[in-house]
Order: sequence, then C-alpha cells, then structure tokens
Amino acid sequence: MASILLIEDDQRIREALARALAQRGHDVRSSASGLAGVEDALAEAVDLVVLDLGLPDLDGLDVLKMIRSVSPVPVVIATARDEEAEIVRALDAGADDYVVKPFSSDQLDARIRAVLRRLGTEEESGPIVVGDLSIDPQSRDASLAGKPLELSRREFDLLLFLARRAGAVVGKREILAEVWRQPYGGADKTVDVHISWLRRKLGESAAEPRFLHTVRGVGIKLVDPGS
Repeated sequence: MASILLIEDDQRIREALARALAQRGHDVRSSASGLAGVEDALAEAVDLVVLDLGLPDLDGLDVLKMIRSVSPVPVVIATARDEEAEIVRALDAGADDYVVKPFSSDQLDARIRAVLRRLGTEEESGPIVVGDLSIDPQSRDASLAGKPLELSRREFDLLLFLARRAGAVVGKREILAEVWRQPYGGADKTVDVHISWLRRKLGESAAEPRFLHTVRGVGIKLVDPGS
C-alpha cells in the first residue's frame, strides 16, 4: 500500500480516482487546488503525488516546480494536455511519469507502482510465479518448468511487466509506456515483435497460446495455463 496525494480540481474525476486507488489498497488523500496541494504535499508524509496540470489557481507545472524545490516525493502527471512539448516540459521539470486523460484507473495504478518500484519505495517480495513460469525481479532470472529462459533485457522487462499484471488485459500503449518508457505513444509493431519472440521462448505460438493470450482490439494478458 502507498500513501497517495491526488491534486485534481474536477470533483467527479477526483472522487472516482480516489475511490479506485483506495480499492487497490492505497491510502488516498486529495486536494482540489494547486496551493492546497502544495501545502498538503509538504505537511503530509506521502509516497507519491498524482498531479493534474489544469488547476484553478496555479498552473500544474508551477505546482510541480514548487513541490520539487522542497521535496523529492515522486510526482505522476495526470492531465488532458497531450502536446509533446508539454510532456517534455513536465518531465524536465521533475515529473517521474506522465499519463494523458482519458486513462483507466488500472493504468494509473500500474504507473504509480512502476514509479515506486523504480525509486525503491515498493518492495519486491521474491520471484513472481505464474504456473510453471518463474520471474525473479531481483536477480533478473526467468525459468520455465525449472529451466532457465534466455531473454534479452527488453524481453525480460516485458515478461516481468505482464507477470506483475497476470490475468489482466494490458493494452499496447500501456506496454510501450511502461516497458519502453514512451509516455506519449510509439509503434505497436515493436510490442508485437517482442511478444512473438517471447512466445517462441515460452514454447507457444499465437495460434496455440499457453501463457500469452491476445484479446483482439484490447491487448494481451499473461495467464496460468493450468488455471
């Protein structure tokens, strides 16, 4: 569980996100304006801030700079602004990630967990096991039925990301954002190629999947073949 501060002026969005993140185990508090958000970020011991840029009193980038000048708390920008220049400015100003509205609560939760993992705030609790597939984030080893898998760095990162979301359908855009660190899109073909390579090493094919199942028009999910 992480302590999350949500700075969002739209009451409907704020309440929906707070409820969804709380359902995923986070301790969520919220602020409806930039100045109140800065005060809360400094007064409360939070693990991460989710920050909208379109705030009624201060521009979100100014809020980010104010927080970053006095605190190392990680900040995920969650906004409708999708211009590349805006994304670059936010990341250069100290944002740890950037997600564009509309987004699902699952995607936001995944980005929060990814940021916390990168910064060492969220503990890894040993290997992730899905059926007879085992992935160890600490040693970066993976095995199938006890036999080591020879994976490239990107293949391992992709497999680990899917294993952490085992049973959930993940879209290609989210995979590109989390595995390739492309927060504003990229080439779907890149994901398709790496999925194909992973299938081969897992002893399956798109026609006869075992672990990796494509949900047409939605994304891909990793499942336990025996479940």
